[in-house]
Amino acid sequence: MSAPNDLSIGIDFGTSNTVVAIADSRGNVEALTFEHGENALKVYVTALCFWDERHGNGLRTEVEGGPWAIEQFLEGLHAHRFIQSFKTFAGSATFQETRIFRERYRFEDLLSTFLRTLARHGGTRLDWGVRNVVIGRPVQFAGFKPDDDLAMQRYRAAFGKLGADHARYVYEPVGAAFFYARQLEHDSTVLVADFGGGTSDFSVMRFSRRSGVLRAEPLGHSGIGIAGDAFDYRIVDRVVSPRLGKGGSYRSMGKILAIPNHYYANFARWNQLAMMKGSGDLKELRELARVALEPEPLEKFIDIIEYDLGFALYRAVSATKVALSSQDETDFHFHGEGVDIKARIARADFESWIAEDVNRIAQTVDEALANAGVKPGGIDKVFLTGGTSFVPAIRNLFVERFGEERLASGDQFESIAYGLALIGQTEDPGRWAIHTS
Repeated sequence: MSAPNDLSIGIDFGTSNTVVAIADSRGNVEALTFEHGENALKVYVTALCFWDERHGNGLRTEVEGGPWAIEQFLEGLHAHRFIQSFKTFAGSATFQETRIFRERYRFEDLLSTFLRTLARHGGTRLDWGVRNVVIGRPVQFAGFKPDDDLAMQRYRAAFGKLGADHARYVYEPVGAAFFYARQLEHDSTVLVADFGGGTSDFSVMRFSRRSGVLRAEPLGHSGIGIAGDAFDYRIVDRVVSPRLGKGGSYRSMGKILAIPNHYYANFARWNQLAMMKGSGDLKELRELARVALEPEPLEKFIDIIEYDLGFALYRAVSATKVALSSQDETDFHFHGEGVDIKARIARADFESWIAEDVNRIAQTVDEALANAGVKPGGIDKVFLTGGTSFVPAIRNLFVERFGEERLASGDQFESIAYGLALIGQTEDPGRWAIHTS
């Protein structure tokens, strides 16, 4: 690698995982590695764990991120708060702050805290002061009516706290496109489909080479706040929540009323589940359990929140989703603190649950083509990245529109960060930046 002043940094802050890449002026690019135990990890899990430790006569809040957050959480030696998928709050005007022990955290506080843990474990190679820092952002942020300007204000505030207030922000699929384009042998119009945890983003790019120099022209973009976490939501909503009291009833003032569904909507979203313990939901659920016609399912629901079983549930759901990408049916099994849920899930059922999500993703792909003024036949290559691209219903969407022969896949975790770092080495990185107020 070159001297620090010649380096550029690409940061793919993801809903589930975060990757940092470093590129030099010769076009070499590599991922920052994190030494965790005996493993050298290129992916830093997007998670935080806060806990209280006694120092002298008082308590002090400690925090860890990435695999160290998971390790601290699983050890369970202290009272703690475990938070994941918090990127989903970036564009949410309704999310103002959350209380963690004695302190209040806004989104930008959570993000800057997470980045500090990443920098601490990343070592001296992560220098926020290098000339070109390029940060990925989704084409459309996740959530209900996300506020793009608010999300970017929060991003800038968080990265600014670490000294990266000069950073440029580039659409995540554009970063993936730059990574993929290095292997192109001919001028090509490429559709890049980036499936993250919270968003699915699409970019149409025209790549050409002049005198050996790769040139790129962005033709059109689109994005939607539906991706891997939304598919997880369908499994939780259809398989888990009905076994935890969803659809049940309680007695109030002589009337039989339905248990409100909003608790289960929050429960089935990883970012919201992480916040339920610190909100009033837990107290309200305990009150409902006392008057429920069938209290046992609600009591199990309460146990999952109270004993912080959300991460274990997340892993069980994710494993089921992965299995359904290669099997016609699989067993879902979640067990913890006396809660035991088993179900046989067929891929056909799963695909029926996500059918509307897939349809909306398809419409967003068509929107990217329309914005670019390109028909499906005008796309030479389709580059798919992100774990959700392995879901058969998603892959079939692209096979039907473009044909199997035009599809290509890249590294599912690193391609965006690599491309962002490479953009930082172009003659005019600012050309690719997204400028918002």
